Amino acid sequence: MWRIKTNDELDELIRHKNLINHIKAQRFSWFGHLHRMPAERIVRKVYNWKAMSIRPQGRPRNRWEKDMKKLKIKNWISCIQDRNKWKSYVEVVKTFKDWNCSA
Repeated sequence: MWRIKTNDELDELIRHKNLINHIKAQRFSWFGHLHRMPAERIVRKVYNWKAMSIRPQGRPRNRWEKDMKKLKIKNWISCIQDRNKWKSYVEVVKTFKDWNCSA
């Protein structure tokens, strides 16, 4: 049976870690996975898709590049291909202290 978890249960699941850093680390991990996918995969095609018209208001923007600049990751495209190096960046995201709460 499905139910909404309490904040205490969620806190236990992430082992009392900073929730913002945990979410951003998961997003960075997915970003690396997405860029290592073959270009023929549907998920990769949707990610690379560009709308022909103006993006509707309210659609979330990609914040990858902004986060990369905050972490001072240069040449991230080649870093993603090296799984161990990218995993070390994901670990840095988990402990990064200068995130603002607006993202």
